[in-house]
Amino acid sequence: MLRLALPVLLLLVAACGPVPVHRAEELCLQAAREAKGPTGTAAIGIVSGPSGTRPRSDLELNISSDWLMGRDPAAVYETCVVSKSGQVPTRPYNMLVRG
Repeated sequence: MLRLALPVLLLLVAACGPVPVHRAEELCLQAAREAKGPTGTAAIGIVSGPSGTRPRSDLELNISSDWLMGRDPAAVYETCVVSKSGQVPTRPYNMLVRG
């Protein structure tokens, strides 16, 4: 039983380790974009089916706590990359986004 538990434990501990810096940059870019302001989508349409035709709408709104607290997106990006990878970003935030 102990022989099986040790490899499983090692895999679980390895999963908690840092991610490569390029992967952290990909993951953290979304958090930085959300810190710029609310994002979302809206859709409206008509759906037909066996029960008849009816209107359909969809609304999604995402508000980041970083935006609510007024954090700089570049700082959010750098802090996130360092916390996930243990390294500073190889590409600064302002080179990854426009506007």
